[in-house]
Amino acid sequence: MRERLDGMRILAVGGVLFLLVGLLLARTSMRRVQDFSGIYYPTRCLLHQVDPYNPAAILKDYQQESGHRTLNAAALPDLQVVTSQVYLPTTFLLMVPFALLPWKVAFTAWTLLTACCFLLAVYLVWELCSADAPRLAGALLAFFLATSATLLAVGNPAGIVVGLCVVAVWCFLRRRHAVAGVLCLAAALALKPHDVGFVWLCLLLFGPPYRKRALQTLAVLVALSIPSTLWIAYISPHWTTELRVNLGVDAARGGTNDPGPTSDNIGGVDILVNLQTVVSVFRDDPHFYNLATYLVCGPLLLVWIVVAARGRRTEPQLWLALAAIAALSMLPLYHRQHDAKLLLLTFPACFMLWARRGPAGWIALGLTAAGVLVNGDIPTLLRVRMVEPLLDSLTGFPKEMFTVVLARPVALILLATGIFYLWIYVRADRDAAMLPDPDAAPAAARAKQS
Repeated sequence: MRERLDGMRILAVGGVLFLLVGLLLARTSMRRVQDFSGIYYPTRCLLHQVDPYNPAAILKDYQQESGHRTLNAAALPDLQVVTSQVYLPTTFLLMVPFALLPWKVAFTAWTLLTACCFLLAVYLVWELCSADAPRLAGALLAFFLATSATLLAVGNPAGIVVGLCVVAVWCFLRRRHAVAGVLCLAAALALKPHDVGFVWLCLLLFGPPYRKRALQTLAVLVALSIPSTLWIAYISPHWTTELRVNLGVDAARGGTNDPGPTSDNIGGVDILVNLQTVVSVFRDDPHFYNLATYLVCGPLLLVWIVVAARGRRTEPQLWLALAAIAALSMLPLYHRQHDAKLLLLTFPACFMLWARRGPAGWIALGLTAAGVLVNGDIPTLLRVRMVEPLLDSLTGFPKEMFTVVLARPVALILLATGIFYLWIYVRADRDAAMLPDPDAAPAAARAKQS
């Protein structure tokens, strides 16, 4: 009991720092162009019967709405976030309640919703880990919270998406509040399907009762998609073509989502984390780094799918499956550090292994801690500031290696984490004694032993 109270106190400190720093940054950035603008203003366009996928139309509407009649050159890179709409139609339906509000009120409401979702998710993860290591889990999650404050400052939907996804998983595993879990996961998929799509697939492959929840989630998502798509198709008949163009512009050489070494994706606290950012350092050719990434990630994902579909279906197995896919799903496609907050789903598997006091537990703790460290706001900012002068003084192969290891380490940590948990997942599937079914050894008994 004392250990749980200590863990909760430590976690509370992290939560307070998350709120204080995040809300302070959010207040100072309220008038700046940011991630929230990229879904708020296009949704306003839709309400005004204006094509939300047409950059010129969005810019004109943004100038009228924001009062920025003239825009200087320094604002143009940030404006691409607003004018180049890359979200699917399902996003707009969920954004309508916010788009009906004035900018400041909408951003405040969005920030508070992000804070509530993310804090709840972190607490639920700690609750899952508390039977094994309440203090250690509380400390690591507190650091995780304290270095995630920019989620509130920029209003990226990843904060809400990750929070809703974790809440849904908790509901399904605890077999409580199933309706809330289904709605949360459906909303997360509607906002950012590339973030949590593999989590949904994991539940679908894992069989009953999780498959039932996954299918219910799909039904809700379809119900959201139909009116959204019809609405968009009426306002913008060519929205699919415009969406592809916007995605291409963002990913083009020098674009905001270009993983190449010449792009400006290592100078902030929300850098790209997909594996292309590492491979492109050695050869800045999209055909090469995309193919290399798929050749690395494809077999790993295939093994994961086969084991998830045919393997044992116990709660420890599910945690290992979720931990592996939370890391691996970030690698093949475009993701940023805010999306990688999905690493929250690695914590239960980490402390499940840690409680068994073996080498696997130490490796799990080391990789999880490394993921938190390299993906945190403050550590990233400090690392970038220290690395930039060093890289400027290097050339050739040494510069490439230092760029990968020091400037772009997140993808490497994600790859190592995904491979490790996948390896443990496969081993545990072959050896039933490695991770006993908790139904035979309840969590309460494990808590007494620890």
